[in-house]
Amino acid sequence: MAKSKFSADEQLIIEEQVVRESIPYDYKTKDYPFEVLINKFGEEDDPEATLYVPSYQREFVWRPDRQSRFIESVLLGVPLTPFLVSEDNNSRLEIIDGSQRISTLIAFYENKLRLIRLKSLTHINSAKFKDLPRKLQNLIKNRDFKVIVVSEKANLSTRQDIFDRINTTSEKLTDSEMRRGVYSGPFYDLILSLKESKLLRQVCPISKEKEDRGEYEELILRYFAYSENYLNFKHDVATFLNSYLDDMNNFAFDKEKYSKSFEDMIQFVSKFFPLGFRRDDSSNSTPRVRFESISIGVHLALELNSDVTPNYIEWLNSKEFAEHTTSDSSNNKFKLKNRVEFVRDCLLNNIKKDSLKYE
Repeated sequence: MAKSKFSADEQLIIEEQVVRESIPYDYKTKDYPFEVLINKFGEEDDPEATLYVPSYQREFVWRPDRQSRFIESVLLGVPLTPFLVSEDNNSRLEIIDGSQRISTLIAFYENKLRLIRLKSLTHINSAKFKDLPRKLQNLIKNRDFKVIVVSEKANLSTRQDIFDRINTTSEKLTDSEMRRGVYSGPFYDLILSLKESKLLRQVCPISKEKEDRGEYEELILRYFAYSENYLNFKHDVATFLNSYLDDMNNFAFDKEKYSKSFEDMIQFVSKFFPLGFRRDDSSNSTPRVRFESISIGVHLALELNSDVTPNYIEWLNSKEFAEHTTSDSSNNKFKLKNRVEFVRDCLLNNIKKDSLKYE
């Protein structure tokens, strides 16, 4: 047996410290039907409310499609993560983890949420709580939710510590990682095949970490979604891309046409852009906004003239292009339009070289 790093006295001190420091984390488990939870829930400053979200937690951020998916999970009986709460000095229950879920349940119960984009219970898409059959309404009201109650020994600092640990222990999935499980289908399979292109990887380098987390899939999806529909882009990128991918998975698309569109764009970039999508020789990663601007601009130019040959490429170093591709413009509909059409017009020589400003 290997010799311990710590002496017997040190081991005793360590064990005592674990026992002492874990006292505030003492807890018990309860089950509450939804009808009980909603009657207990209220504002933090309402003394009649015995269940509340504390002020140090984030505002409600779940989008309608994510809220709808949670309600669908409730109706299907999917095992759910327990709510984590703590007893305060007045024996009220402060929600440490679960504010988004309880807010979603209440919004639906109060008919403030209309279900959208459900994958399993498709017949209740667009329904509010009041529209459900009585049996389903009762199912939600009577559904038991497991609640882990941390004892009153946990002071504010301890409760904040628990909240911080819960929200930082596991790394949040990227949108692309989420799509792997949620939006699989024929069009997503096409994206997966296109990301294996050796030429793509030459002209569009990204880090191994980003590749493992689905960055190539993200870029390819953005290319298709924006090149077809950039004029109808809305501010929420993830929702826009998810909607497009879902529609394409359920549409009899021409695989050869889409493959050729992407491959023609990559070939063009490889032929006429000395650095590909990179900013400079030392770059080993490709910013999304730069990829979007160039790839979609190239696509738009090729649509108008399949034999286009750019007269100059110096516009890549212009102040105008730099302004178009700043990170703060990535989610703006009009800036998206302006930057892809700027690239298009430069390639078609509609914007003359001497009309631009350079460093």
